[in-house]
Amino acid sequence: MSDHATRHHDHADEQPSHDTEMFEPASWEERYSGEEKIWSGDPNPQLITEASRLTPGTALDVGCGQGGDVIWLAQQGWQVTGADFSTNGLARAARHAEEAGVAERTQWWQVDAREFDAEGRTYDLVTTHFLHPPEGGMVEVTRRLTEAVAPGGHLLVVGHAPSPTLTQGDTGKMRAMFLAVDLLPALPDSFEVVLAEQRPRTVTRNGKTFEIDDSTLLARRKA
Repeated sequence: MSDHATRHHDHADEQPSHDTEMFEPASWEERYSGEEKIWSGDPNPQLITEASRLTPGTALDVGCGQGGDVIWLAQQGWQVTGADFSTNGLARAARHAEEAGVAERTQWWQVDAREFDAEGRTYDLVTTHFLHPPEGGMVEVTRRLTEAVAPGGHLLVVGHAPSPTLTQGDTGKMRAMFLAVDLLPALPDSFEVVLAEQRPRTVTRNGKTFEIDDSTLLARRKA
């Protein structure tokens, strides 16, 4: 697999190394301020695997970045809201959705995942890929996201498993990563776990090929 095909738009792949900076809006606003392409724009593989099994309805993608997953979902027939804390990232995503011809199936919401409040809105699918708030903060983010899942709907959370290869000695990044089972305490009793597992994936970066694990949690809210 090529580097282009495997990088997707993982938020952890090229984040600032300091753990208190890697999840702050300012660094992402700066990153998205230029014209260069940050991510490949390809949908994330676990989203393709799991969402392809579901009947399209309404979806929310939190941490949508430049909109690759939002656009793919819209192309499959979903009505999608892309959420991110970066104004510049959302502007890019909206432009890409327009270019892909799916603008009418998308809308955008500026929100910090750490402060996410569904405010009564619910979706048939809530998904987030490669968000890694510092110090194990993804458990709280997952808890917040459960509030946005409609009865009978699904929550899909995917991230990097702790990996010395990815973190290259950065302990802050290592603490931000998680295993799928780490997120289970965030699920209310109204949810049933469909799967919580590590999925190996081969990536090639900077001329080196290696294996990483995608921590993948799929849960369903009981109808």
